Amino acid sequence: MGYKVAVIGATGNVGREMLNILAERSFPADEVFAVASRRSQGSEVSFGDHRLKCQDLEQFDFAGVDFALMSAGSAVAKEWAPKIASKGCVVIDNSSCWRYDPDVPLIVPEVNPDAVAGFTKKNIIANPNCSTAQLVVVLKPLHDYAKIKRVVVDTYQSVSGAGKEAIDELWDQTKGIFVTDTPDPKKFTKQIAFNVIPHIDVFMDDGSTKEEWKMMVETKKILDPKIKLTATCVRVPVFVGHSEAVNIEFENEISAKDARRILREAPGVLVVDKREPGGYVTPVECVGDYATYVSRIRDDQTIDNGLSLWIVSDNLRKGAALNTIQIAELIIERNLLKKAA
Repeated sequence: MGYKVAVIGATGNVGREMLNILAERSFPADEVFAVASRRSQGSEVSFGDHRLKCQDLEQFDFAGVDFALMSAGSAVAKEWAPKIASKGCVVIDNSSCWRYDPDVPLIVPEVNPDAVAGFTKKNIIANPNCSTAQLVVVLKPLHDYAKIKRVVVDTYQSVSGAGKEAIDELWDQTKGIFVTDTPDPKKFTKQIAFNVIPHIDVFMDDGSTKEEWKMMVETKKILDPKIKLTATCVRVPVFVGHSEAVNIEFENEISAKDARRILREAPGVLVVDKREPGGYVTPVECVGDYATYVSRIRDDQTIDNGLSLWIVSDNLRKGAALNTIQIAELIIERNLLKKAA
């Protein structure tokens, strides 16, 4: 007998992607439920060849459900994750709500799978920020080889990371500019079409944004608390796919040739690094793929034991939905949750 899975936030970008990936990967589920807010009750979403009717979160009975894959925002997660977890259902939450709780494991299966056993403390597991997830998948094998001291990362994040309204705003502004309509920023602070915005999430006292802070804190929790990381996070006019320009300083000797070999063998990573025009991956090419792509691997001549590289991944997949489902698969693989009776 398989598992019972509820996808919470099923009408959102990530929720829909979760349903797609559950079907694509033939997740061992006997039943899959689409759960959303009351205003979405009765609306239909796709699950493989089937259509599921959304059920109201406030009325849904989680007793007997094995996994709740949640992508409904921090406020909903804060209120509902403990209630759902108390029913014996494992909550895997995609919001930032539980990431920094010491009793909640923050998991990227390719990086820190052993930490998943800690979910029994609260029956909640946190999924990292989308920009962090793709970064640590690449950092992990390099850290194992040469021990990372410091990371400097600049992100180029697609609008899908800010939800459906952000996608619509880029689409509407892009069309409007061609017919001389004045762009009207609503979701973003400034025009996003044909522009870049160095501002994601709220500003903090030190001048960084919370998105930049998240990358630093989450990398430490997932990979190694001794790693120093500084980030500049930028929203760009791309619909799907986050890119990152990464500079890494190591304690021990490592070359671009070493890194290329290591990353080619790393789980979840694909190296596309031809030193010629077009010999790299861009966001458009990664959409719909599971992998995190690495290109432009090169030695940093300004420091000892330094590398620079380019990382691209589908943020709705590895950055959110795929990682969530991989966590559930990890729990099953390690027999940490008995099958539903």
